[in-house]
Formats: sequence, C-alpha cells, structure tokens
Amino acid sequence: MKNLKANSLLAIATFFILMWSACAYDQVVPGANIGDVGEMSFTSDIIPIFNESCNMSGCHDVGDQVPDLSPANAYTVLINDGYINTTNPKESSLYKWMNDEESLSMPLTGPDALYNAKVLAWIEQGALNN
Repeated sequence: MKNLKANSLLAIATFFILMWSACAYDQVVPGANIGDVGEMSFTSDIIPIFNESCNMSGCHDVGDQVPDLSPANAYTVLINDGYINTTNPKESSLYKWMNDEESLSMPLTGPDALYNAKVLAWIEQGALNN
C-alpha cells in the first residue's frame, strides 16, 4: 500500500512538472528585426491578424470599440477615419498602437513583432484592399 501511494505521488508530481515546463512562450521584443515579410494582402494577411488579436467581443468587432476591425468594415474604417498614413507608414495610428508607441497599446497582451512587421509592410506597400 505504501508503494502504491509513493508511486501515485511520483506520477502526479511528474505530470505536473512536465505540464509546468511545457508552459513556455517566446518573448516578443518590440521592434525586433523580422526581416522581409513579402507582399502583403489585406484579406489574406491583415484580416487574420485582426481576427486573432482584435476583432472579438468587447474589443474591435461590430458595435464595440473603435475602430471596427471586423472583416466587412476594417478596410473602410482604417482608410476613411485616418488610421493609415501611406506617406509615413510608421506614423500610422494603427501601427503605433500595435507597436506600443501610444499610451494604450493594442492588443492589450502587448506587441507582436511579426504582426507589426506585416501591418507595416502592408501600409508601406500602399495599404491596398486586396
């Protein structure tokens, strides 16, 4: 009986140690050099970023916080409401929020260097609705 308890405790401890060690993440460094991300498509590259990090209930979906970053409205809102600056892309409000250069960084979890590089590249490429 004593062996059974000891083995059970050992198994449980091993399980938790393995689970705890699996809980790791890569630290995202704002402004990290990602390199060339290639040609960006608003539909294929930018909307998925918004859907994963911004366009959710209580955040930037239809009827919640501005700007509305839902797939149906994001492009029109970003362009018409002045969130994009194609003349000086790094001065775009959207990019500055995502790059932690505004008082309230978005997403709230902090900047993601790859997402920021993709958004900046899209703006530098003319912020096309493609």
